[in-house]
Amino acid sequence: MERKVRVRFAPSPTGPLHIGGVRTALYNYLFARQHGGEMVLRIEDTDQTRFVPGAEDYIIEALDWLGIKFDEGVHIGGPYGPYRQSDRKAMYRQYAEQLLRDGWAYYAFDKPEALDAKRKEYEAQKKTFQYDCNTRGEMENSLSLPADEVQRRLQSGEQYVVRFKFPSNTDITVHDLIRGDVTMNSNLLDDKVIFKSDGMPTYHLANIVDDHTMKISHVIRGEEWLPSAPLHVMLYRAFGWEDSMPRFAHLPLLLKPEGNGKLSKRDGDRLGFPVFPLDWHDPKSGELSSGYRERGYFPEAVVNILAMLGWNPGTEQEIFSMDELIQAFSIEHVSKSGAKFNVEKAKWFNHEYMQMQDDESVAKMFEPILEEHGIHADHAYVVKVCGMMKERISFISEMWDQTSYFFTAPTAYEPAAVKKRWKPGMTTHINKIIDILNTQPFEYDALHKAILDEYIVGNQLNMGQIMNSFRLAVVGDTKGPDMLTLVMVIGKEETLSRLKRAVEVIGEPAAE
Repeated sequence: MERKVRVRFAPSPTGPLHIGGVRTALYNYLFARQHGGEMVLRIEDTDQTRFVPGAEDYIIEALDWLGIKFDEGVHIGGPYGPYRQSDRKAMYRQYAEQLLRDGWAYYAFDKPEALDAKRKEYEAQKKTFQYDCNTRGEMENSLSLPADEVQRRLQSGEQYVVRFKFPSNTDITVHDLIRGDVTMNSNLLDDKVIFKSDGMPTYHLANIVDDHTMKISHVIRGEEWLPSAPLHVMLYRAFGWEDSMPRFAHLPLLLKPEGNGKLSKRDGDRLGFPVFPLDWHDPKSGELSSGYRERGYFPEAVVNILAMLGWNPGTEQEIFSMDELIQAFSIEHVSKSGAKFNVEKAKWFNHEYMQMQDDESVAKMFEPILEEHGIHADHAYVVKVCGMMKERISFISEMWDQTSYFFTAPTAYEPAAVKKRWKPGMTTHINKIIDILNTQPFEYDALHKAILDEYIVGNQLNMGQIMNSFRLAVVGDTKGPDMLTLVMVIGKEETLSRLKRAVEVIGEPAAE
């Protein structure tokens, strides 16, 4: 019978959640939902020295903002809890003791200074020391010491670690859903520490025990865990759990925009983009790291960006809703090679999602920014302006720069534009436009006919010169939408006021 799909996202609360981790959570979520399965949030906090206050809450809030939902987890409970490893501490010792009894693990008493001395001894011979099947006989452990000496040390409370005992010269194959079979010989692997005398397991033991007891069917994680996978396979074998071992899929790295190396916070700082989903205030340093939410990204855009970094739908489609991603996603279409983060493409995705927002939603996002600038405009007017101008922006923070002239008359005029556009005789042309506005019906078609067709074309005048000066007088610069559309929005009286002021302030330039 086919196993029920159960996946887990298992971050460590050591700081903010990197977007590479978010992508791992997303791929797990898509896989689980596509197969009618369940998704678990487990917090892996076995290394208490690296614990950062607030990190767990940050992880939960970030994933919730992105719409990545869990069926069980540290924040909602479930039948396989507790879901925080530090709350499961008591159970791990029995599994470590089982491995010791069955000959799959051993006690190691080596002091840190003895390990350092051994490393230096190897370095002097231009070798690298590894605690493994070839060197463990030289060290202080329960394989090299007499049994009574081992008991004496344990009873006296001497510090120890429990190491996994790899068999010598054994090929270990990891069946990976993305990479195919990956085989490594045990002689190349070190006997990893799996349990410490403080009663805490290391990641490796806790991870395997938790995945087994939580009935996890698929482990989808970053490729940085691939070197650990042979140990994990051997732990399943040592416990006699090989038949129920989850299937593995190791995701490609997220790379720097230049492609050389893993994407880091420094890359984001250097190139001006976030690598975290939400703003993070470091409780130790006080440093603020920016997040996608606070930068004005839509959560749906961030999901879409991350989905396409390492996965290809096999079609030309780029914009996917979460439901569409669930339908289309497949582990088989995940790339083996790293995916370069493209800053401009990320902005493009947000631009596309901005266009999908209705005008009312954009206006509600924009109104707090207007208030910051002391503007209290009629809501229907704001909706109208946002509808006209949203196609020009990728982020709501850009809207004021694109639309300020809809709300306030210019107090200055862009000098380069004045020099280029406001030529001798321009005050005459602007005064003529003022006359037309005063005498013609204030309707788009009527003004188009009177200003563009009859006055400018009819008198064989320079269309670009006059219309750009008209724009300069109304906007203060040569940017903005179709000029007559803009005039229709701000109204006749406001347009006339701005034109008259420009004539007064800029005046008639001297003949060249």
